[in-house]
Amino acid sequence: MVDRICEAPVPPPVSPRLTEMLGAQYPIVAFSHCRDVVAAVTRAGGFGVLGAVAFPPEILDRELTWIDGEVGDRAYGVDILLPAAYEGRERGGLDVGSATGLLPEEHRAFVRDLLERYGVPPLPGGGTNHPGAHPGATLLRASERGGRDLVDVALGHPKVRLVANALGPAPDWLVETAHGRGLLVAGLVGTVEHARRQRVAGVDVVVAQGYEAGGHTGTVSTMVLVPQVVDAVAPVPVLAAGGIADGRQVAAALALGAKGVWCGSVWLTTREAETHPVVVEKMLAADSTQTVRSRSLTGKPARQLESAWTREWDDSSHPDPLPLPLQGVLVAEAQARIGRSAATTPGSRELVNYFVGQVVGQMDAVRPARQVVQDMVEGYVDTIAELARAVEEEDGPGA
Repeated sequence: MVDRICEAPVPPPVSPRLTEMLGAQYPIVAFSHCRDVVAAVTRAGGFGVLGAVAFPPEILDRELTWIDGEVGDRAYGVDILLPAAYEGRERGGLDVGSATGLLPEEHRAFVRDLLERYGVPPLPGGGTNHPGAHPGATLLRASERGGRDLVDVALGHPKVRLVANALGPAPDWLVETAHGRGLLVAGLVGTVEHARRQRVAGVDVVVAQGYEAGGHTGTVSTMVLVPQVVDAVAPVPVLAAGGIADGRQVAAALALGAKGVWCGSVWLTTREAETHPVVVEKMLAADSTQTVRSRSLTGKPARQLESAWTREWDDSSHPDPLPLPLQGVLVAEAQARIGRSAATTPGSRELVNYFVGQVVGQMDAVRPARQVVQDMVEGYVDTIAELARAVEEEDGPGA
């Protein structure tokens, strides 16, 4: 059945326009920080998008070169991050030294105390400054200067077809640069007003991301947000994001007017993912009530697994998280220490977590990324067929 589905074209109501725009077989877009996931999904007929903000330009170039060699003649995308507002934006961003100098001693002391109370061992060599050790700290590169560097790298790879941006409307230079080279631009939004701003900015695709999604999210659910965004930005195609992990949810997204889906969480427990093994265990065991929106990793509300880490930061007797990107710099070394020792230290195991959406309750097994794509397509086809049968029954004799 899976082989038959994968060889056959996706039936209506999927619009061919989006798949043609992306050069993909299926309108399933996979966001991941892991190149192996991006390549596997792309080879399976979806459209992989690599989260680029995690990499310095020279490393991003290496990652994209590897993906180029893995995807054949298929296209893929790159996601950068250019927040509309963050500490140091007016100076073009912060470097490690200037950011570290802005960290209040109260917050430093809290992090030191937290690690001591949970018995988290130091890093080998006694390192004290690891600004790239956690995704939150990589937001130091979330500036126009850093974004231009990453876009320049992406433009050097002809198989890159789309550049996506979140946390604000796509800046003029990004749209102009991408369109000048024949690339598409996507903008992630959490409200209708944000979607309108993306349309005015000239993006080619709007990603409507609901409250239940992993990572940085707004407060409006996917079911409510998607049809409103579809109406607000028509005829710009919309991808639905948040709470999508199987074919039934793909069918629901298309019924809401989306032309495809953008998924992130579901790939975190795939065989190709680089997710920490202890975090994978936690995700496989978690239900959908065990995530929280917390500023504790990046400084902006981001949905993640609930853990001792989020509970400590949520305690009103402790300092509030710092703004983006200072919070990421503050906790980078702590997160590195926690991740390194989570498999062997009980306290680190309590603390360790990662970004993930409420759909974690459906993530109960490690599967190859290709199988996830195949299962989504097969589940979508089965759902549409079941709906068709239901309509026929309603319209049958005696209706």
